[in-house]
Amino acid sequence: MSIAGDPLAFPHLLPPVPEHPATVAEFAGLARSVAADRASWEPLVRYDALSRWYARLRTGPGYEVWLLSWLPGQSSGRHDHGPSSGVLTVLRGSLTEHATGPSGAAERRLTTGAQRVFVPGYVHEVVNDTLEPAISVHVYFPGLTEMTPFPACTAPGRSAVGSS
Repeated sequence: MSIAGDPLAFPHLLPPVPEHPATVAEFAGLARSVAADRASWEPLVRYDALSRWYARLRTGPGYEVWLLSWLPGQSSGRHDHGPSSGVLTVLRGSLTEHATGPSGAAERRLTTGAQRVFVPGYVHEVVNDTLEPAISVHVYFPGLTEMTPFPACTAPGRSAVGSS
């Protein structure tokens, strides 16, 4: 079949625009668009001296978006995300991710704008080891139904004190 002229002039011939993200890149794009919309999340941020503060920002078919705040020294503890994949985006400040995998332990500094994508079975710990508060947004797909805690492990430059 051949169409003369501009195919964009015939919207019924274009593939439908997805109503929600369906690929990792689209979920990362969703996290970036939430990050860019400061007016939607900034007034909601709270800080809790006893634990990380979090609030669900939105849900969609098969996904959730969470806003988290981190005071200095606060940590997620070592955990996975059950059957969920996810995208973590730092909105303000800096966080450090300690991950363990088949190739050993890795440490990554995540500064404002940094993104991390993870799959089911990925085990990590996120910590604010700076002197300033941090804020992050997390997109989980499917929505987060479980987080399995794991004992703390010794990573380069860290001691194994206590467990998560």
